[in-house]
Amino acid sequence: MNNVFVYAFFTTLSLILPIGSQNAFVLKQGIRGQFILPIVLFCVVSDALLIAAGVSGFDRVIARWPILEAVSRYGGAAFLLIYGARSFHSAWVGQKTLVQSELAAPSLSRCLMLCAAFTWLNPHVYLDTVVLLGAISAQFPNQKWQFILSASAASTAFFFSLGYGARVLRPLFARAKAWQVLDGLIGLVMWTIAVQLLIL
Repeated sequence: MNNVFVYAFFTTLSLILPIGSQNAFVLKQGIRGQFILPIVLFCVVSDALLIAAGVSGFDRVIARWPILEAVSRYGGAAFLLIYGARSFHSAWVGQKTLVQSELAAPSLSRCLMLCAAFTWLNPHVYLDTVVLLGAISAQFPNQKWQFILSASAASTAFFFSLGYGARVLRPLFARAKAWQVLDGLIGLVMWTIAVQLLIL
């Protein structure tokens, strides 16, 4: 079990560490210091469900009905292009500080809807979490639950660290220029992923 735990934990961690749309959103909310717990919990539960689906064989469902992947890919690309454009606009306009950002922050329900879109409309999530982890877990046919728990533990550790660790950046984002840079980087990440989805 220890071997399964270590293998699943670090494999999952390596897959979710690269910055993506979901990670960028969690980071931004962490810097704002708003709705961190519900957003982090949403990401953790979503990952756990996707991991369990992959280990249980949902990757075969996606392979059987490729239309599901296509809908997710184009829908996700459209969403990322729109959100990226908004981030670029915020970077261009500027004049936003941490206090102003907190005052203008969307409601919890809107934040959760955005988080859901970043999570469930991202085909890379299905490729990494469902297909790839599902295939890797096949090496441990009699230890599927251990694999699921270990992989979910990695996701939990990552998102809590990202969401609550972002607070160390709060003094930096008291300046408007820092928000412009962050918005510009987030817009770049969003559009880069969107283009990758469209040219797959």
